[in-house]
Amino acid sequence: MSSELRQSAISTIATANYDTEPALGSDSTIDTYGVDTFSIRTMRKYLSKDVYKSLLKTIRSGTALDAAIADEVANGMKSWAMGRGASHYTHWFQPLTGSTAEKHDSFIEPDYEGGVVMNFSGKALIQGEPDASSFPNGGIRATFEARGYTAWDPTSPAFIKRDKNGATLCIPTAFCSYTGEALDKKTPLLRSIQAVSKQAKRVLSLFGKEVQNKVTASLGAEQEYFLIDKKFYLTRPDLIQTGRTLFGSVPAKHQQMEDHYFGAIRPRVLDFMSDVDRELWKLAIPAKTRHNEVAPGQFEIAPQFDEVNAAVDQNMMIMEVLRTTADRHGFVCLMHEKPFAGVNGSGKHNNWSLSYDGNNLLEPGKNPHDNALFLTFLSAIIKAVDCYPELLRSAATSAGNDHRLGANEAPPAIISIYLGSQLNDVIEQIERGGAESSKEGGIMNIGADILPKLPKDTTDRNRTSPFAFTGNKFEFRAVGSNQNCADANVVLNTITAQTLSEIADELEKVSADKFDEGLQAILQKIIKDHKKVVFNGDGYNEDWVVEAERRGLPNLRTTPEVLPHLVTEKSIKLFEAHGVFTKAELESRFEVEKEIYEKKIEIEARIAAEIARTMILPVAMDYQGTIANNLITLNDLGVKAGSKALISELEKVGNLVDTLTEQADTLDAAETHETIIPALADIRVTVDALEAIVDNDLWPMAKYREMLFIY
Repeated sequence: MSSELRQSAISTIATANYDTEPALGSDSTIDTYGVDTFSIRTMRKYLSKDVYKSLLKTIRSGTALDAAIADEVANGMKSWAMGRGASHYTHWFQPLTGSTAEKHDSFIEPDYEGGVVMNFSGKALIQGEPDASSFPNGGIRATFEARGYTAWDPTSPAFIKRDKNGATLCIPTAFCSYTGEALDKKTPLLRSIQAVSKQAKRVLSLFGKEVQNKVTASLGAEQEYFLIDKKFYLTRPDLIQTGRTLFGSVPAKHQQMEDHYFGAIRPRVLDFMSDVDRELWKLAIPAKTRHNEVAPGQFEIAPQFDEVNAAVDQNMMIMEVLRTTADRHGFVCLMHEKPFAGVNGSGKHNNWSLSYDGNNLLEPGKNPHDNALFLTFLSAIIKAVDCYPELLRSAATSAGNDHRLGANEAPPAIISIYLGSQLNDVIEQIERGGAESSKEGGIMNIGADILPKLPKDTTDRNRTSPFAFTGNKFEFRAVGSNQNCADANVVLNTITAQTLSEIADELEKVSADKFDEGLQAILQKIIKDHKKVVFNGDGYNEDWVVEAERRGLPNLRTTPEVLPHLVTEKSIKLFEAHGVFTKAELESRFEVEKEIYEKKIEIEARIAAEIARTMILPVAMDYQGTIANNLITLNDLGVKAGSKALISELEKVGNLVDTLTEQADTLDAAETHETIIPALADIRVTVDALEAIVDNDLWPMAKYREMLFIY
């Protein structure tokens, strides 16, 4: 039956008539952009002038929210949302599951005269009460201690989610326990934003800079994903249960021709992408870039950067919109970091920067060597990454990402910084006693007179680096496609806050008339002590592993190696010093991440053994029986030709069947990741070998050559 389902899927997809005709017209993007978001522009229409100004001050300056304005904001938000078709509201939050959560309540309240009134109070806006014991909490909440709270985050705009029959007002919130500990991704992110702003403002004040608003961390998160036809997906219990293929033989043609990257987008996929863009634009999510990625069936979407808290929320919504829109188009969107072995996996490139009052602190300017403020922040980041590489690595660790990091499409597990030739030259000058010049980019002449002469960047790009400077920001490429970007940015903000505070401590001891000399001495020492983390070469080269070890850089390849670094004395001291995590919160996250990892590995083991026994072994034995019957027939006819080949094939299949049976038993008995992971690798080799020889018409699951190329 399962093999018939696969063949039926191929036939249906091949003959489907998808409506991919170009649209003759559509609503104006300018007119519809942000219509489903309670943006600053919308607030101005629905709030009084004083309340609008108060709320705007909180959003832009980070000042405490005035609770007295809550009722008016709630009433304005309700009026707007109902005008957009909403009947319900929800506190939308990000628990430690790695996904989002929501509980819907309607606006209706009985008037006790047989009718209803539509009500939404300031209290309902500010605070909700989901069950705090039913979400992962790492021991902070016992089962009988159920109370928890969601708290309105006014810095991330409310938005509307639509379904076929209605709409819901979604209010971004933090989620904490009854005793005040953070049980989500947003709360520590907001704390880290506050911490880095505080320390950056200290440094800026020493340079004579008056900051009108807060110092802002910004984020542009590029999202990679795969699309496969839903009919193929339904033949793969491993994909349904784990998000990745536990079995699958790499086809003869995969990505080696390098013809998919930036290739022409197929009409059916482009139709899907256009729908995604429209949905995101209505939510004021500035989807900017879309293209084919390296692997067949793989794609990328990238929004314009935004303030980091709003950008994290936007990325979580991008993932949801990708999944729901894919379903409407007959696709399944795969965001596992390594859904297919042997081809590129998917990441989430975390483009991070700092700015104040519209000024990017990571903008080198035309002469970086003269830009003391830029060099100060650059030095702080170099020191931060060198002092806390384990924490940065922990922000990109998961069972899925363990399959990706270190492979050809992803940076290695060794955390290093790429600066490029210009900045590398500048920091070497600083180390020698002071920077006096900067390399220039110049003009690139392509050689054909009709083509324009292009201004050449001062530095190349290095996609093998986990943390690369890319002109006016750092790109942390190690984050996995299915992960929440909050984790990475919590670490980046906090470790940078720490090194900025150390620089401020030193600068505050320097007299005003000796500021330049004092600053130069501080930066020179930082470069001398921490330049070992700077590496501008090929991160994929095996020689780098040896060199990194010589430099003393950690190489943490797997999640079990990484997680203990969350709860070291050094980590606890750092996060507590800046009010980002308490010791209890860090310990809870360690327990949660450890449990999630172990559960995912165990699920993979159970489903792999089940597939082996109930899907692979039966068809292998059927094929074995067919060979045996053919051999008997030839022998009965006295035909010698072909008998030798049949005997060889029969023995080959028989040996694989015996091996697979033993390996399924081994998987059933395995209980820890140390035993499960090698057992999964072993059973995959056997199943993939059977896929290569068993009659194609018998094979029960969609093959790579089908999933990656037929859509």
